[in-house]
Amino acid sequence: MPKLPHLPELPRVPEYVRSDPSMWEAIYSDPSVPLDRSVVRQIIDDQRRLSRRWLYPVARILSRLLVGVVSVVKRVLPFRWMPLHTMDRLCIWFLRRFVAPDAVELLIRHFVVETNLVNFIIRNCSVDMEPVTLRPTALTCLGDNAVVEHDINVYDVLIALDGTPLVPAETLDFAQLDIPPLDAERHVRRFMRLDIQTALCFMNIPFSMALTLEEYRRAVHSMRFDDSFLEILALICDDDTFRHWKIAGMSLWMDSNVDVPRMVYRHALICEYAHAQLVKIAGGAYPRETPAEFD
Repeated sequence: MPKLPHLPELPRVPEYVRSDPSMWEAIYSDPSVPLDRSVVRQIIDDQRRLSRRWLYPVARILSRLLVGVVSVVKRVLPFRWMPLHTMDRLCIWFLRRFVAPDAVELLIRHFVVETNLVNFIIRNCSVDMEPVTLRPTALTCLGDNAVVEHDINVYDVLIALDGTPLVPAETLDFAQLDIPPLDAERHVRRFMRLDIQTALCFMNIPFSMALTLEEYRRAVHSMRFDDSFLEILALICDDDTFRHWKIAGMSLWMDSNVDVPRMVYRHALICEYAHAQLVKIAGGAYPRETPAEFD
């Protein structure tokens, strides 16, 4: 039997990279992220919680199923199943006792950031509309229909812009781009410390019960205007940077059967990026080392 020709030895491929880099460290160090390092750290710490790894996948499916059932039944029983003030109290109690303080602070911060964006557009366009006043600084301030008002402000400013030419302003008004101190009630003892995405899954259930079908649809659709706001900011500031964060979420695409907690989380990140860019335009640099409390 003839001998087979000698084959060269195949190179050995290592099973892992020897440096074993950390994904979280790379995210934190990413120079392209415009956010303050303290905010980035809060986001990373929130994403590393055990609830994000183990509970979120289950909560995400459970939330979509229950909200879907509520939506179907509400077509037969189209009325509020829960008063709005009851929803507010329930959500505040849940945030106070079951959600990590960092996650609560990120949620409160989002209300302030989006109001800052809305008011920047109002102040720098020839629009007949007063600046909005929804700037909560504490967990208790999320009552009084803050969630509903938060969504309505988006619609009000877009409707007010109808017919208004969107051109670069000669002098931009950067008033009220600050983030005031936020009280997430860190002193309150928590039974659990859920991450923000898991918390949003659970909070979406009473939200769908308290709102009418049309109100819920309007609230969900408000996040489809993210690209619209980025385009408006790009035109006002004459800065293409805002366009880089578009996600093809066209406002003409009307579909409320979506993963709402995931959309809310992405919406909050887009607002943070846009807000950081405005701060950079105003001050010449991104904020990087703002003091902050951590869990």
